[in-house]
Amino acid sequence: MGKHHLMIGTWTPPGVIITVAFDDEKLTLELVKKTEIPADEPISWMAFDHQRKNIYGASMKKWSSHRVDSPSDIVHTGSFEIGGHPKANDVDTKTRAIFLLPARKPPYAVYCNPFYDYAGYGNIFSTNPDGSLMQNIQNYEYCDKSAIHGMVFDPTETYLYSADMWANRIWCHKKIDEEGRLETVGFTEAEGAKDHPRWVEMHPSGRYLYALMEAGNRVCEYVVDPKTRLPVYTHRWWPLIPPDIPNPHMYRSDVVFLTQSARYLFATSRANSFSLTGYIAAFAISPSGAIERQICLNPTPTSGGHSNAVSPCPWTDEWLALTDDEKGGVEIYRWHKEFLARVARLEVGEKGFGMNAIWYD
Repeated sequence: MGKHHLMIGTWTPPGVIITVAFDDEKLTLELVKKTEIPADEPISWMAFDHQRKNIYGASMKKWSSHRVDSPSDIVHTGSFEIGGHPKANDVDTKTRAIFLLPARKPPYAVYCNPFYDYAGYGNIFSTNPDGSLMQNIQNYEYCDKSAIHGMVFDPTETYLYSADMWANRIWCHKKIDEEGRLETVGFTEAEGAKDHPRWVEMHPSGRYLYALMEAGNRVCEYVVDPKTRLPVYTHRWWPLIPPDIPNPHMYRSDVVFLTQSARYLFATSRANSFSLTGYIAAFAISPSGAIERQICLNPTPTSGGHSNAVSPCPWTDEWLALTDDEKGGVEIYRWHKEFLARVARLEVGEKGFGMNAIWYD
């Protein structure tokens, strides 16, 4: 097919969006462009809108949007403050924009999560017809303890599920109007007192939800109660670090994503020391959404640093991207006959480089 472009952000200032190109015939990765954005707004998590015409960014103390005219032509279109607690935007608080989830169905609102301190509210932004962020339309509640990192919609985009690390629970909210505002349905406590749910993924059937536990270093399987819409633990889980490893406190799990076919689930963990590696795990998923088996648990090339985020290609199960900010690298893996093969790696000399990669074309 030729070249595919991916965009990647950085954990630390100055703000920059890195575009790289993966050639799936030559099996090479090359740097295309470093696009400067507001210096104090590095993007630690980015996502495309439903048309891949805009990038939305979790940008330190701001939420940002950037128009994508081509892989090498990206234009900053707006930045907005964190909403909710009045201290969230103070320069002397640790509160940071950490994650956002753009809706794939109208009205195409963007759902945003602050993290660390004063993070008890999610922020919802409406969008302009061109996809740029327009305004904050709601700051919906979690709780005073909350630190949400990952979220996922059900297939109808009626119900939103949020992984709350510090309150140790999974929340469910429901859309209540045509603008995309939310009300609280309830929450499910994590099974382990120190699990710390960090990420959630949902099967296209809407019946199964997969929760990645950062401190528990495991993926837990849930079913969605059709009446309450709350996740119910099936008491089935799989490890994201080698079982009975003597230093489990040196690891923290990161993200979990389905491939585009929903036949496979990938999850990663990170290490707290550069002398250790993180891990990437793959799971086989049944047509109903249940996890059938764990296929592999492979060491990653580095600890992963703040990242080690796996990004399955949106149009084929064959390719996955993996980023790390220990060495500032992005690499591509080929998934073939249930084996992972690294086919390309690129290290970018940019401070904080290696947050999540998003596939453009």
